[in-house]
Amino acid sequence: MTNIKKDLHITANDEYWMRRALVLANLAQRAGEIPVGAVLVKDNREIGAGWNRPIGENDPTAHAEVVALRAGATALGNYRLPGTWLYVTIEPCAMCAGAIIQARLAGVVFGATDPRAGAAGSVFHILGSDVLNHRPLCKGNVLAEEAGSLLRRFFAARRHILSTAEF
Repeated sequence: MTNIKKDLHITANDEYWMRRALVLANLAQRAGEIPVGAVLVKDNREIGAGWNRPIGENDPTAHAEVVALRAGATALGNYRLPGTWLYVTIEPCAMCAGAIIQARLAGVVFGATDPRAGAAGSVFHILGSDVLNHRPLCKGNVLAEEAGSLLRRFFAARRHILSTAEF
């Protein structure tokens, strides 16, 4: 049923692009957004990049993955993105998985798993579903500790702010 490979060998190329996505995730955090970054790559060249922007853009669809896909589609002049790979710091959600499938990406490489909303096998199996018309390759746990740590620190700080706020 699934083509999700969470235990594939992590290459230097995977780490290179994931580190680029982590830089973008830090930009999201500085903007007050949940720290998620994504890079779209074709032929080992960045063609799109993004970080979470739903709050700043008042757009619930402005997840890092969607922002990167939009940039890549503009760069290539096509809404279909065959031969591209998306590197994202957290497992894509259902919405982003749908966009990935519609864009016909070759594959997705993600950092931390998302036990609450992950659509690459943690909660949903959208990216590997046999009933859908496209199944990108999917590889997880690339620099997972770094990606997960960034998210944990962000949410710990948020909880601390809320616990000390006077209402």
